[in-house]
Amino acid sequence: MSFFALIGTLEIGLVYGLVALGVYLTFRVLDFPDLSVDGSFPMGAAVAATAIVAGVNPWMATMLAILAGGMCGLVTAFLAVRCGILHLLASILTMIAAFSINIRIMGRPNLALLGDDTILTPFENFAFETGLDAGLVRLAVILALVIFSGWFVTRLLASDFGLGLRATGVNSRMVSAQGGSTALYTYFGLALSNAFVGFSGALFAQTNNFADVTSGVGTIVVGLAAVILGQTLIPGRKIWVAVVAVILGSVLYRLAVAFALSSGMFGLQASDLNLITAVLVALALIAPKMKRNFQRKKKQTVAAKKLA
Repeated sequence: MSFFALIGTLEIGLVYGLVALGVYLTFRVLDFPDLSVDGSFPMGAAVAATAIVAGVNPWMATMLAILAGGMCGLVTAFLAVRCGILHLLASILTMIAAFSINIRIMGRPNLALLGDDTILTPFENFAFETGLDAGLVRLAVILALVIFSGWFVTRLLASDFGLGLRATGVNSRMVSAQGGSTALYTYFGLALSNAFVGFSGALFAQTNNFADVTSGVGTIVVGLAAVILGQTLIPGRKIWVAVVAVILGSVLYRLAVAFALSSGMFGLQASDLNLITAVLVALALIAPKMKRNFQRKKKQTVAAKKLA
């Protein structure tokens, strides 16, 4: 793998690290299977790209994308909480509706950003003026944004409100019995989760200079792969450990995919990306069970030696 390809892989891995944060909030914290991220990701890209092309400041365009992603989460929460629709089905309905809305936003299936300023443009100009590597500067900016997002999630979940949010995912009846509003926590959690995904979509559009309605296909699988892989490799009960793990899981996932494709391992091609993802997720799911079985057998062996 070339240095340029490595930088690009790390960049996209960090961008999808924001998706991993969103998926972590819904699947791990709220215990809410949310598939609407497949719609909020391209919506963030569509809103940011459309706003930038219309002359809106890139940072403001990114904020609009975050709000749009949050709205997707609120719609899913409304369908699940207020309308009583099954969580999985509610998120699927939102995802399907978002596809048509994204085309409406852009006015076409895809939109290019070539020649338009993005949030990365000033930093790229700075790199050009100072002779620094533009790829490394872009990577540093994205890393800073992801670190700030991770810090925000860590502080939120460590707060009293975050405790209620986590308790809702563990035992919603207990939260209700204590006078807490599980509906409020669900609305907030889904909105925040999809806001991070919309933020990721906005960064994806600005780093790749285009937005496409199909860019969200498989986003939930990538997010799950990052969460499962990260927490399998870096287990821990502390919140900051879990947050760091899911972000690193996204980067490691992208590195594994890039290595498999660039090396031609087992004759893999770019069209085999979904197959690689499925295999990685399956291995990440199986690994904890294999580890537990190995530890149990080890303990049994030690106990048998002591008895002998």
